[in-house]
Amino acid sequence: LTLGTVGSACAQAYPNKPIRIVTTGTGGGSSDIEARLIAQGISESLGQQVVVEGRASVIAGESVAKAPPDGYTLILASSLFFLAPLLQKVPYDPVNNFSPITMVSRETNILVVHPSLPVKSVKDLIALAKANPGAINYGSGSTGSITHLAAELFKSMAGVNMVRIAYKSGGAAAIDLVGGHVPLMFATAPSVVPHIKSGRLRAVAVTSGRVSALHPSLPTISDSLPGYEIVSLDGVLAPAKTPSAIINRLNQEMVRFLRTPEARDKFLATGTEVVVSSPEELAAAINSDIAKVSKVIKDAN
Repeated sequence: LTLGTVGSACAQAYPNKPIRIVTTGTGGGSSDIEARLIAQGISESLGQQVVVEGRASVIAGESVAKAPPDGYTLILASSLFFLAPLLQKVPYDPVNNFSPITMVSRETNILVVHPSLPVKSVKDLIALAKANPGAINYGSGSTGSITHLAAELFKSMAGVNMVRIAYKSGGAAAIDLVGGHVPLMFATAPSVVPHIKSGRLRAVAVTSGRVSALHPSLPTISDSLPGYEIVSLDGVLAPAKTPSAIINRLNQEMVRFLRTPEARDKFLATGTEVVVSSPEELAAAINSDIAKVSKVIKDAN
């Protein structure tokens, strides 16, 4: 038997037992909700139960990386999972230890300011920061979080000097932003949308490369700073060396479900936009994010 015929035989028999999707987060988070929606959406067509198990990011990565490459253990991971090795030592390689299946969702951040800051556009912020180097602070969550990386990418591309005020979490930073203790933040949408609606904060632009379906009235930062884009991307992966026939079957089933209006509406309700891809496109996106953030980390020391 050749490897090709073995892989084909495995795919024809697949799946013949329950499939497990491990998420890189605790229950109730967006990745956990996404995984449960996908599990419900593909179990009938696969003819097997799909169960979801939440674990801490590093533990999840290590356990799935070491799992048999047979399509029965998968991981739904976010950008921070892919970027973690740039910031700390972790027991997995996000590129070499996994076989990408499909993108699942994209979540944009929002550049948001306290009303006391005289900024209504990205160009206003760049002009103000250039006129007052080192005088404008921004709030962010923990080091390496999306709120931190989005700000450092902005500083690097705009050529401005803003000072980071670090918080234990993005939520804590958002509270101080509302209180006027920091003037701006590249915030996760759920932490600031209620305050934008109430008028306590002013939304300026989104960090995605295109207009967000969740925030269609907001321009993108890239409109004023071409090439700027940073989003939290979620994707599903299997252990490395999982047969391509199994990867393709899982891709087909997940993409079919994710393209339904039901999936789109339920994801939007969690604050994320559905985005699907081929395995190759997910691999390219992961590599692109790693290269971009490596430069940001280097530039920001």
